[in-house]
Amino acid sequence: MKRLELLFTFLQLPIDYLMLLLAGITAYALRYTKFITSIRPILFDLPWPRYWPTLLAVALGWIVIFAFSGLYSTNPNRKFAFEISRIIMACSTSFAAITIYVFFTLQKFDSRFLVLAGWLLAMLYVFIGRLLIRGLKSLLYRAGIGLRRTVIIGQASIAKIIAETLKSKLYLGYKVIGNFDHFTSATAIALLEKTPDEIIFTDPKADEEGTLNAIDFANQHHVVFKYSADLFDTISTNMAVSTVAGIPIIELRRTRLTGWGKISKRLLDIVGSIILLILSLPLFLVSAIIILLETGFPVIYRNERVGQFGKNFFTLKFRSMYQKDSTGQQFGASGKKALQKEAELIKTNNSKTGPVYKIKNDPRITPVGNFLRRWSLDELPQLWNVLKGEMSLVGPRPHQPREVNNYEKRHSILLAIKPGMTGLAQISGRSDLTFEEEARLDTFYIENWNFLLDTIILIKTPFVVLKRKGAW
Repeated sequence: MKRLELLFTFLQLPIDYLMLLLAGITAYALRYTKFITSIRPILFDLPWPRYWPTLLAVALGWIVIFAFSGLYSTNPNRKFAFEISRIIMACSTSFAAITIYVFFTLQKFDSRFLVLAGWLLAMLYVFIGRLLIRGLKSLLYRAGIGLRRTVIIGQASIAKIIAETLKSKLYLGYKVIGNFDHFTSATAIALLEKTPDEIIFTDPKADEEGTLNAIDFANQHHVVFKYSADLFDTISTNMAVSTVAGIPIIELRRTRLTGWGKISKRLLDIVGSIILLILSLPLFLVSAIIILLETGFPVIYRNERVGQFGKNFFTLKFRSMYQKDSTGQQFGASGKKALQKEAELIKTNNSKTGPVYKIKNDPRITPVGNFLRRWSLDELPQLWNVLKGEMSLVGPRPHQPREVNNYEKRHSILLAIKPGMTGLAQISGRSDLTFEEEARLDTFYIENWNFLLDTIILIKTPFVVLKRKGAW
C-alpha cells in the first residue's frame, strides 16, 4: 500500500475523534443559547468541568464503534456513498448505546437535546471531515502525487476501458505505466523494469498457466494483484449447502434476494415509492400540464416490458414523443404504423449492439420530451409500477419483449428479480454502456444483492442524473 494512502488512513481516526469532540462541544454550546433555553429551560446540572471528561470518553467509545463498522478499512477504492451509509449506521448505533445506558443506569440527566443534537452534529461533522480528507487526497492525485503505478494485462475491450478511465480520472489514484496483451516471461521481465504497485488482470479467458504465473509474480514481488471478472465469474457466489440422505448437496442460487431479504426490499419499495410519490407530486402536475399544452393527450405512455420470471407488464412514463410516433396498443392503428417507422430508425440510427437498441438523434422526441428524458423526469410515473409490485426502486433495467427474445441463454438471469427504476448499470455509465457491460453489472447486482448496496445506489442516483451523463 502506498505511503500516501497509509497516511490518509491513519489520519482518518484522529480527525474523526476531533470531529466528534467538536460535535459534543457545539451541542453543549447550543444548549445554552437564548433561543434553546427560551424553548426549554435548563433542568440538569452538568457544568463544563464535568462535561468535557465525559465527552472525551464518549467520543472514544464512538471511535471503537466506528472501527467495528468498518470505517477504517484500508481499501483505497471505497465509494463515498458507502462511507456515508456507514457513518450514519455507526453514529446511530452510538446514539442508541448512550440512550440505553442512560435508561438502565437511571442517570439524573435531563437533556435529551444534548444527546439528540450530539448525534446529528456528529454525523454532519464526521461527514465533513471525511469529505475534506477525500478532497485533499484528490488534489494530490490530480497533481500526480502518490499515484499507484499500475500495469494492465489483457487485450479485451474491458482492458481498454479501464486504461482510458484511469488515465482520464487521476483522482482515482492510478497511473497506468504499461499495458500487455498476455502475461509471458517477456512480460515479467518488462514488469521488473517498470516496478508497478499493482497489476490489473483483464484476461479472464487466459490459460491456467498464464494466470497462475501472473499471480505468482505478484506474490513474489509484493505487487497487488487485481482482476476483472467476466459475466460468469459470479455464478458460484451464492451457494447453499444442505444434506440429502447424508450426502452434501450444493445449491447454486441465482440471487441472495430470498427470505427476509426479499421482504425487506419489498418494504423499502412500498415506503420509498409512497414517499417519493408525495414529494414529486408538484413535478407530476407541472410535467403533465406542460405535455398537455405542447402535444395534448395522452400524457402517460404505457410501454410493454418484461419483468421478473419473464412476465410482461406495462411501464408508465410521461409521453416524450409525438402521438403519431408513439408505439403501443394504446395508440391503435397509429401505434402499429409508428412501430414500422421505429424499425426503420433502428436500422439507420441504432447506437447499441446486441439485443437492445437506442436510437441516436431520435426525431420522434418532442422538445419537452427531450428535457424530461435528459433529467429522467419521464420515468417518475414508474413509482406507481413500484408500488404495485411490478418493479423495484433498484434492479436491472427492464427491456421490451422483442429485445428479451434476442437474449442469449446466459442473459436469462437478468429476469431473476424485479426490474428497477435505477440500478448498478444506471449509476455506472447509464446508456454509454454496451449491453454486455450492462448485463455484467446487473448480474453482479443480482448475485451480490444486499440492503446496503440498494442504499448506495439510491443515494448515488440523483447525483448521476444531475451530471446528465448518458441519459437512457
